[in-house]
Amino acid sequence: MGAQLRQLRRRIKSVKSTAKITRAQELIASSRIIRAQQRMQAAVPYEREITRAVSAVLSGTATVDHPLTVAKENPTSAGVLIVTSDRGFCGGFNANVLREAEALKGLLAERGLTMHPYVVGRKGVTWHRFRHREMAGEWSGFSDKPAYANAKEIADALIEAFKAKEGGIDEIHVIYTEFVSMLSQRVVVRRILPLEVEEAEAPAEGPLPYYEFEPNAGEVLDALLPRYIESRIYNALLQSAASEHAARRRAMKSATDNANELIGVLTRQMNQARQAEITQEISEIVGGADALADAAAGKE
Repeated sequence: MGAQLRQLRRRIKSVKSTAKITRAQELIASSRIIRAQQRMQAAVPYEREITRAVSAVLSGTATVDHPLTVAKENPTSAGVLIVTSDRGFCGGFNANVLREAEALKGLLAERGLTMHPYVVGRKGVTWHRFRHREMAGEWSGFSDKPAYANAKEIADALIEAFKAKEGGIDEIHVIYTEFVSMLSQRVVVRRILPLEVEEAEAPAEGPLPYYEFEPNAGEVLDALLPRYIESRIYNALLQSAASEHAARRRAMKSATDNANELIGVLTRQMNQARQAEITQEISEIVGGADALADAAAGKE
């Protein structure tokens, strides 16, 4: 019985230590979510204005034949940017992204396209290496706090591969987790190249201003479109970072609650074992006293 008590005490101590760690991780993730949301909001004005500028150029051009806006004939390959995290303890955050990547791979295969993964985050890189899958590009070390320079590096690699005449890629898709709220995040799959040019009605704030392009609209697009792609990728990285912290906070809170519940169960088991041990000792003492009393009565 004493061995059982010692084992239960060790388990309770171990679970309490785990609960402290998960609680600390929950608090850290909660503080980082706020900063991640602030970075997302700070990037909105630039993203809005670059989108508006690109829309103005495209709407003011009679024919759009820029390499980044024209779909290639008979596409055979597609690059997929998969945004995962560098660290774990975030529940199904990475599993959901990788599952969508596998689904997209199947859809691309149905169209006759070969998928070339570009992976962001150590978890995604490790997942591909473990399965001996070649990656066209890999980046890690900044998933929880991405900088614009990281987005530019990724965008440059993707655009260079898209423009390559031999051995390049014909389409570029991005898979990331969009931050909806503290409790809700969803995996998003979007095509970023070639750009889809759509004619839309004038926005509520009024029509786009009239621009004169010098030297011409084509060279303006050459300067604007790479910046636009960078802003799209930067937005995906920021959204993924905020979603990662939210997912980690939720996972750590669940782990802490489960640990506290397990501590309660183990404590009850320990109390029951201790009560049984005390009852047994009392029974042995009473039995011994009765035996001594009987022995003394026999002598008399």
